[in-house]
Amino acid sequence: MTEKKHKSGFVNIVGNPNVGKSTLMNKLVGERISIITSKAQTTRHRIMGIVNTDDMQIVYSDTPGILRPNYKLQESMLTFSTSALGDADVLLYVTDVIETMDKNEEFLTRVQKVDFPVLLLINKIDQTNQVDLEKLVSHWHSILPNAEIIPISALNNFNIDRVKKRVEELMPDSPPYFEKDALTDKPARFFVTEIIREKILLYYQKEIPYSVEVVVELFKEDEKLIHIKALIIAERDSQKGILIGHKGAALKKVGAMARKDIERFFGKKIFLEMFVKVEKDWRNRDNLLKSFGYQLD
Repeated sequence: MTEKKHKSGFVNIVGNPNVGKSTLMNKLVGERISIITSKAQTTRHRIMGIVNTDDMQIVYSDTPGILRPNYKLQESMLTFSTSALGDADVLLYVTDVIETMDKNEEFLTRVQKVDFPVLLLINKIDQTNQVDLEKLVSHWHSILPNAEIIPISALNNFNIDRVKKRVEELMPDSPPYFEKDALTDKPARFFVTEIIREKILLYYQKEIPYSVEVVVELFKEDEKLIHIKALIIAERDSQKGILIGHKGAALKKVGAMARKDIERFFGKKIFLEMFVKVEKDWRNRDNLLKSFGYQLD
């Protein structure tokens, strides 16, 4: 009896901000790995989610939305996205029924040149009609003639199984790249920072969420409890005041929201302490960006 071959591969998810990449990633992985908000630039890192079966390992990567950088943090975010074009077995290029197609033509030109399978996923099809969708499919076919086009609604789970099945069919024969019980390549601390950052994105308005970074200074775990100390880095003193709020009310509220989700994520009681510190212009400082885990050219 011949032994069944094992398949493994990297499936990288790219596209413009706010098209639903993180929602799709979570549906494909079956776990809430990427944070999701309606604000652009929610995803800052390249995050891997690993799906294992007995004879297959699929490594999905969620990447930041493609944008023209205004400061070094965004340059690093773009590096995460462009690197996803170089090391994929399958590329999922996500667009939606709302965005214009001339957005980031330079990146699209690079997608046209890749020599591995591209699945072009048109998301949010619940927000359009059949006639307009057919026009959109035809237009995208003229831009990416080699791509396989699949209309989806990540939010409503429409055609997600079809995408999964197609990805599985395209996986090359290979031993696993990660341990078979691995869910992600990121450490536990990373998910704490992401959950806190998500709550900041949801709670504060305007520039505040984009001007902050979260660093976990202490992650101490025992059988029943995880003790976490998190530092929120702001760019200006005025932002520090807004983050803390009157008599600490805003920070307390965000901390309570984050703690609930962190407890759900780890399945344990959490003792969470949060502090705010100002690091002027951190988004343009190489040494700080590197210490926060961003890639710089």
